[in-house]
Amino acid sequence: MENFNMSKHTSFYALGISYKKADAVMRGKFSLDAKAKSTLLMQAEAEGIEALIVTSTCNRTEIYGFANHPYELIKLLCENSQGSVQEFQEVAYIYKNQEAINHMFRVGTGLDSQILGDFEIISQIKIAFNESKSNGLVNTFMERLVNSVIQASKKIKTDTEISSGATSVSFASVQYIIKNVQDVSNKNILLFGTGKIGRNTCENLVKHTKHDQITLINRTKDKAEKLANKLDLVVKDYADLQLELQNADVVVVATGAQNPTIDKAILNLKKPLLILDLSIPKNVHENVQEIEGVTLIHLDHLSQITDETLENRKLHIPKAEAIIEEIKEEFIAWTKNRKFAPTIHALKEKLNSIKDGELNFQRKKLSNFDEEQAELISNRIIQKITNHFVNHLKDGDSMDEGIEWIEKVFQLEQEKSFFN
Repeated sequence: MENFNMSKHTSFYALGISYKKADAVMRGKFSLDAKAKSTLLMQAEAEGIEALIVTSTCNRTEIYGFANHPYELIKLLCENSQGSVQEFQEVAYIYKNQEAINHMFRVGTGLDSQILGDFEIISQIKIAFNESKSNGLVNTFMERLVNSVIQASKKIKTDTEISSGATSVSFASVQYIIKNVQDVSNKNILLFGTGKIGRNTCENLVKHTKHDQITLINRTKDKAEKLANKLDLVVKDYADLQLELQNADVVVVATGAQNPTIDKAILNLKKPLLILDLSIPKNVHENVQEIEGVTLIHLDHLSQITDETLENRKLHIPKAEAIIEEIKEEFIAWTKNRKFAPTIHALKEKLNSIKDGELNFQRKKLSNFDEEQAELISNRIIQKITNHFVNHLKDGDSMDEGIEWIEKVFQLEQEKSFFN
């Protein structure tokens, strides 16, 4: 396996938890809000981590980065979340080098999403990359990799129909409401939380239900007002939440709070209520189900909903995977060239040094020495020799051993950090 090391001791890792093995409660423990991510990045920089990006969504929390051992990255995650190392070991995954690269491509292109073809994750990767870059935690390798994943995501979205139909939890939530709430256009819908998922859900509600009486509440009112002005909706103060819950027939909760903001204590209901909790950690307490007439649906349930659209999207997986392989191969070729380039450069300098010494000797020894011809022939020989080494390193099974052998035989000294 190719070792995408920055030095002889570090490797590239992708590690984290996702919906595949961790339920919503466990994902909530490892979720990172903006403050936690910022603290994690500062800690990584202080601890000498060379390159790293962190994503935390409703479906997964992941770290991609270089380390001597994956525990360096696990430690960062556990110290900045509510999860323990033991809990991490029970539900986590750890990928190294080539497998880590493969994983990022599948995540970033929606093939590993809880709802196949959900492309919202690629924007999260872009945001994570920019946050790391502002903290000095991005190198050439990481920048090239992220750009390659973005390129693959765009091409798959353009050239396949894997994103046709419902492609996100927010869309699936609207589908669920339409299918399960009779006469939805005459129902009161309350949207609590206007982050990205909340905004997307709201836009889908307006688009697909033609509903113009959706009420928005957000802790920061001006954010809700921006969305309300765009969609011509009603905004209420956070202080009115309890009253608006009584008026609602459907509540969509998409806040970023670390603890439940809605429980049975604040529900004083006189009619049935459907609650969709799209938050990680869960923002609606399970005890609301103790109230007669309350139906609580979490995003994990929405993600399990399969329909004809989803089945059709599965048909496009092979084409999407072919696109990934094509772009990934270009990236791998780039890493190989970049990795052995310093060694080849040092080899060329060594051969030129030998050449200069020999030409100086012959220049003094021969009265009719043709310097121009000797220079031309010598340079051609050096180029042919280095080309042979380049081809060997490109085609060889063990590039690291090849590089080490060349450096040893020719006694080369050059910078070991290839991806800075």
